[in-house]
Amino acid sequence: MSTQMSPGTETIEDRRTQPGSGDGDHERFSHYVPKDKLTEAMINGTPVIALCGKVWVPSRDPQKYPVCPQCKEIWESMKPGGGEKS
Repeated sequence: MSTQMSPGTETIEDRRTQPGSGDGDHERFSHYVPKDKLTEAMINGTPVIALCGKVWVPSRDPQKYPVCPQCKEIWESMKPGGGEKS
């Protein structure tokens, strides 16, 4: 049995890209996210955006992973004094 497409139909390939670093490093860290957004995401299963730009739906215990160095650097630069000691 052969399959033929109807006249005027075509196959469309989905060529959207998924953001990411490509090396999977973001999966090995816990990330900084506003606490209210994290709570909402854990309850509703909605995605959050970390300070470093990672987008994901939180589901794991962040205390089991080291802190993302990019998130930590950004967080420290946001503190009064920019994280520098006098």
